[in-house]
Amino acid sequence: MSGLDETGKALQKVARGMGIVLVGTVISMFLTFLSRALIARYFDRYQYGSFTLTMTIMSIAMTVALLGLQSGLPREISLYLRERKEDVPALVSTGLTMAIIASVIMAMVTAYLSPYISPLLNDRYLSETLRLAAPALPFMVLTMLLVAISRGYGRVRENLYFRNLLPPLLFFLILITGILLGFGFTFVFIAYVISQFLSSGIATIGMIRLGLLPRRLHFSPRLAKELFLFSFPLMLTGILDYVMGWTDSLMLGYYFNPDIVGLYNGAAPIARLLPLFLNSMGFLYMPIATAFFTKGDIEGMDKLYRTTARWVFLLTFPVFMFVFVFPESAIGLFFGPKYVEAATALRILSAGFMFHVIMGLNGMSLIAIGEPRANLIGNIFAATANIVLNVLLIPLYGIEGAAVATAVSYIMANIYRTWQLYRKTGVHPFGRNYLKVLMAGLTMIIIMVTTRVNSGVMTAVAATLVAYVLYLPVILLAKTVEKEDVELLEAIEAKFGVNLRPVKKLLLRFVS
Repeated sequence: MSGLDETGKALQKVARGMGIVLVGTVISMFLTFLSRALIARYFDRYQYGSFTLTMTIMSIAMTVALLGLQSGLPREISLYLRERKEDVPALVSTGLTMAIIASVIMAMVTAYLSPYISPLLNDRYLSETLRLAAPALPFMVLTMLLVAISRGYGRVRENLYFRNLLPPLLFFLILITGILLGFGFTFVFIAYVISQFLSSGIATIGMIRLGLLPRRLHFSPRLAKELFLFSFPLMLTGILDYVMGWTDSLMLGYYFNPDIVGLYNGAAPIARLLPLFLNSMGFLYMPIATAFFTKGDIEGMDKLYRTTARWVFLLTFPVFMFVFVFPESAIGLFFGPKYVEAATALRILSAGFMFHVIMGLNGMSLIAIGEPRANLIGNIFAATANIVLNVLLIPLYGIEGAAVATAVSYIMANIYRTWQLYRKTGVHPFGRNYLKVLMAGLTMIIIMVTTRVNSGVMTAVAATLVAYVLYLPVILLAKTVEKEDVELLEAIEAKFGVNLRPVKKLLLRFVS
C-alpha cells in the first residue's frame, strides 16, 4: 500500500480520535475556566494570584515526579506491543512504581520548602496553601500515568473520563459547595486534594477492569533503566516547558506581589486556550507518526504533519481573531472588569501561542522519531531566554514585559524544533497551500485591527464570526484544498453519522 493511502487511513484515525479528545479537552478547559473564574470573582485579586502561584508550583513538582513517563511510556508501550508484547505488563508496572515513588518524595519536598518559597514570592498565603495542596501530588501523577498507559494502547476514552472530565468536574462541584457553605480561601486547596484523590481512585478501578493494569506491581531494573534513559530528557523538556509557561507568574510574584500575578492571570489562561485543537490532535498523532517513522514512511509522516497543521490552524483561527482583536471583551467575558487592564498582555501572549499553533506538532514529531533530546536543547535555549527577558522586562514593563518574554520563548522553541525536525527527516509544515492560508489569515487580522471599534462582547463575537465567514471563501478560491482534507471529512462523517456530502463536493471543486 502506498504512503499516500497509509496517510489517508492515519488521518481518518486521528480525526476519529480527535473527536473524543476534543470533546474531553473542551469540557476540561470549560470546567477549569469555571473554577478559575469562580475563584477570581469570589475572592480578591491577591488571593486569585496566590492560587495561581500554588498551582504553578504544584505543576512543576508534578512534572518532576512524572519523570517524563507521561510521554515516554506511551511510545515504549506502542513499540513493545509490536515487538515484545510479553514484556508490556512489566513495563507498565515498572513505570507506575517509578512515578509513584517520585511523587511521594516530591510531595514531601514541596511541603517542606513551602515556608521558604512564601517570602521569596511575597505571598503571605503560600506557606499554608502549598502544605494543603502537596498531598494531591501522588494522585495527580497516578492519574496522568494511567492515561499515558491507555494512550500507549491507542485508546482515548480514558483520557476523556479520567483526566479531562473527572478531576475538574469534582473540583468545581466541591469548590462551589464550599463557597455556598461559606468556607474560606484555604478550602479551595482542600477541595483540590479531595478531587484528585477521588479521580485517581476511580481511574485505577476502571483501568483494572479494562485489563490494562497488572494485578500486582513488578519492578524490573532493566526496564526502569530503559524507561528512565528515554524519558529523562522528556522530564527536563517538561520542566523547561513550565519555565517558559509559568516563569512569568513566578517572577511577577518575586518582583511585585500576588495581586499583579492575579491581574496577569486574567490574560494568560485565555491565551493558553489557543493550542486546544493542537493538543487534541496531538493525543493520537504521536503513536501514528511513530508507526510511520518505524516503517520508514517519511512521505506519509510528512503528509500527516502538514494536513494536521493546516486543519489545526483553521480551527484555531477564529478564536485567535476574537482574542487578539478584542482582548478587552475576551477578558471581561471570562474574568470580569477588574482584570481588563491585562488586555495588552493578552494580545502579546496570544500572538506567541498562535505561532506555536502555526508550527504544528513539531515537539511530538521529534519524540516520535526518537529525538527527545532535540526538544530538550530547544527548550533550554528558549527557557534561558525567557528567564533573561523576564528579569530585564518585568521591572520596567510589568505584566506586558512578562507577556513579551513568554511569547518570545515559545517562538524560539518552535523555530528550533521545526528546524531540527526538518534537518533530521525533511518534514515541515509549510506547503504551498498552507502558506496561502496563513497569508490570507494575516491579511484578515490586519484589516480587523485597523478597522475595529471599542464594543461589547456580543458585537465582538459577531464581528469575529462575520470575518471568519468571509475568510473561508477566500482560501477556497485560492485553491488551498488537498485530497487529504476530503479524507479527513470522510472520517468525521463516519464517526458522527452526519452527511457531509455537499461540503465534500464543494471542497473537491477547489482541490489544488
